[in-house]
Amino acid sequence: MDEDEPMDEETAARGAPVRLLLLSDTHVPLRARRLPDEVLREAERADVVVHAGDWVDAATLDLLEGRARRLIGVYGNNDGPDLRARLPEVARVRLGGLRWGVVHETGPARGREARCAELYPDLDVLVFGHSHIPWDTEAPGGLRLLNPGSPTDRRRQPYCTYMTCTPADGVLGEVALHRLPRR
Repeated sequence: MDEDEPMDEETAARGAPVRLLLLSDTHVPLRARRLPDEVLREAERADVVVHAGDWVDAATLDLLEGRARRLIGVYGNNDGPDLRARLPEVARVRLGGLRWGVVHETGPARGREARCAELYPDLDVLVFGHSHIPWDTEAPGGLRLLNPGSPTDRRRQPYCTYMTCTPADGVLGEVALHRLPRR
């Protein structure tokens, strides 16, 4: 498959390599006026953009829908009725031969792996947000938990962040955490 050719949902589900951009907690325009240019370039390169909630404004959803080949997103606790009308609380999809879930909140860090393994026994990977803290762990039974942090609001973290990965043939492989330059 040509790298610039859009990947259809059936191809992504079968296990072909799929380039993913993982985002959460963009909080535009409250924490930043706009998404960083680097994130927008990654959105255009990705086969699928995954956003784990707290968009805050519908304009950011519209922007990513316009740039992404495919967008999978959920609403977060800071998202109002307009976003909740367009997005689910939990999204489930098969990408790269893996069963993915996306949700905003997973509760406290303590006990997260066991709690998520119990809540999502049918998933291979769960992308979540809310804390703005990058997270990459494995739960009992093999569920991989990923939080890309925030590309716009670092809170107590040294950098704003996002993640990329290219799962294929049922293997997640390397997940890259990208740090954005300080603004």
